[in-house]
Amino acid sequence: MKIIPAIDIIDGKCVRLTQGDYTQIKVYSDNPIEVAKKFEAEGITNLHLVDLDGAKASRIINYKTLDKIASQTSLKIDFGGGLKSSEDLKIAFDSGANQITGGTIAIKNPELFLTWLQIYGSEKIILGADVKNGNIATNGWKKESDTELFDFLEVYIKGGIEYVICTDISKDGLLQGSAVDLYEKIKNKFPNIKLIASGGVVNIKELEKLKELNVYGAIIGKAIYEGNISLTDLSKFA
Repeated sequence: MKIIPAIDIIDGKCVRLTQGDYTQIKVYSDNPIEVAKKFEAEGITNLHLVDLDGAKASRIINYKTLDKIASQTSLKIDFGGGLKSSEDLKIAFDSGANQITGGTIAIKNPELFLTWLQIYGSEKIILGADVKNGNIATNGWKKESDTELFDFLEVYIKGGIEYVICTDISKDGLLQGSAVDLYEKIKNKFPNIKLIASGGVVNIKELEKLKELNVYGAIIGKAIYEGNISLTDLSKFA
């Protein structure tokens, strides 16, 4: 199972929100590049980088931070937040993203998202499935769509998607446990996808539960920043 720390960016700073609420923001570092370097120094190979300004503005904004992390580390970066056009996508890849994550675009413009999948291939495009009350949430989690999670996944798996990041918004940022039952249902229905669990991971035992489900990866944010999980602890999953 891949261990994937998250760095969320607002105004060039490393922050965390609670349940995607922009009014519940905590700044952990003014220098996300140094945070990324610390991850790399502990043997971490993957990074989930989220442009929260971009998610709010519906266009890529913090690509310079992406470029700096990509050029100063060897981390494999998946980048998301506000990618709504092919120009945004080009900027992200030109700035060093190894993969991009699209969520809102997959709901609002499925034709474009599937075109990206055809052009760049399934190794480059991750489907972001952010879940609220069983439905897909959009626009930086501010809106809830009428699209049910499993219907959403089925459409894109048939379209060739391989990687899926699934976040249960009700769990995110609370340090109260991840949506293990939901991930188990997803893996049972779609056993061949590379499912990346995100939101609510609280400690090492939680990661062990996720590993037992055979998920591809686990994104960890606040648990690292609040000291619930040390980077040394994560070495057993390397």
